[in-house]
Amino acid sequence: MKQDMIVVLDLGSTENTVLARAIRELGVYSEIHPHDITAGEVKALENVRGIILNGGENRIVDGKEVEVNPELYTLGYPVIAIDCPSAKCEKCYTNLPDKEALKSFVFDTCKAEANWNMKNFIEDQIEQIKKQVGDKKVLLALSGGVDSSVVAAMLIKAIGQQLVCVHVNHGLMRKNESEGVVKVFRDELKANLIYIDASERFLTKLENVADPEQKRKIIGGEFIRVFEEEARKLEGIDFLGQGTIYPDIIESGTKTAKTVKSHHNVGGLPEDLQFALVEPLKQLFKDEVRACGLELGLPREMVYRQPFPGPGLGVRCLGAITRDRLAAVRESDAILREEFARAGLDKTVWQYFTVVPDFKSVGMKNHERCFDYTVIIRAINTIDAMTASIERLDWDVLEVITNRILAEVPNVNRVCYDMSPKPPATIEFE
Repeated sequence: MKQDMIVVLDLGSTENTVLARAIRELGVYSEIHPHDITAGEVKALENVRGIILNGGENRIVDGKEVEVNPELYTLGYPVIAIDCPSAKCEKCYTNLPDKEALKSFVFDTCKAEANWNMKNFIEDQIEQIKKQVGDKKVLLALSGGVDSSVVAAMLIKAIGQQLVCVHVNHGLMRKNESEGVVKVFRDELKANLIYIDASERFLTKLENVADPEQKRKIIGGEFIRVFEEEARKLEGIDFLGQGTIYPDIIESGTKTAKTVKSHHNVGGLPEDLQFALVEPLKQLFKDEVRACGLELGLPREMVYRQPFPGPGLGVRCLGAITRDRLAAVRESDAILREEFARAGLDKTVWQYFTVVPDFKSVGMKNHERCFDYTVIIRAINTIDAMTASIERLDWDVLEVITNRILAEVPNVNRVCYDMSPKPPATIEFE
């Protein structure tokens, strides 16, 4: 079923996503488009029921006030404006309309149906994937992260064995994470999965490298090379699956808003990998991606996987990576996640992890002096990751975690809790 759509045109507002999400919460699909979209481009969108002109503080560009194409008013769609009065609109608001006013516009004025839900979305995307791909093959880098996992599940449902998943274990994954990817996708979903254990290759390249940026570049560059090598072994690949989601596109900037971060269509892959993109999640916000994953039958623990940096534990094993400290990070992180889940904190804390710095301190183990590493626990809450507050852990929970780490993780004699908010600290240490 094709969902009805309300189009939000960006005329300089900083609240486009707030408005789009409010419409989706009413059960009606919404998309954000640039202010200078043409009438032809709007007509090409399916099932448009109304248009909202969303103005704001960034409406002045190069000294001029941005305007919509006048021809949009001739299409016959109901139009309302926010912060940008226009005699051609049904109604003008100085601020975002409240829920009742928005509901009235969407349902009473636009006659839209509340048919935006995950079941309908998945059905539509599967139909589009089949139409786009035909009998060709799709290649997907399956990291085990939320976005790539949901894309994989949807592509498996749509084209089955025509999807080729490549999972590269760079030796910097969390405990049992690669094994979990293989179990879910190869064993349970019967995916066409290529598993590459490149741990030694990555760790050898990273020996004696202490600079965080250099570590990131080595890990990212080596991943591209491994993936490219596998791609060259395959025949008949015409498409590249990509876990692009809606915030990636929005954060790439518009004509009235500065770029938050660049959106890389192929995740930094080299330009000579000439594939057409398949991006079935590009219309979804993060919480909608998770809902989509659950609807597709993925395990909850995979769908609600903790945020994890691309370089993995490589940026949580501070300084030059050593195998004993990498093992300490992996084991202590697993204990932290187990105890957070036991205490129900995995449902309330946004992100939590451990790091191991590259220094040792004096301690006592088995009645003898020892010179071992420190594990630092970090647990933070945030809405947008721009600022973050510290989770006030229950003392008993923290004590259990500490005692387990000290007893179960080799080469560790001290546990600390990071009390630094963002700013001045960042979420990750490197």
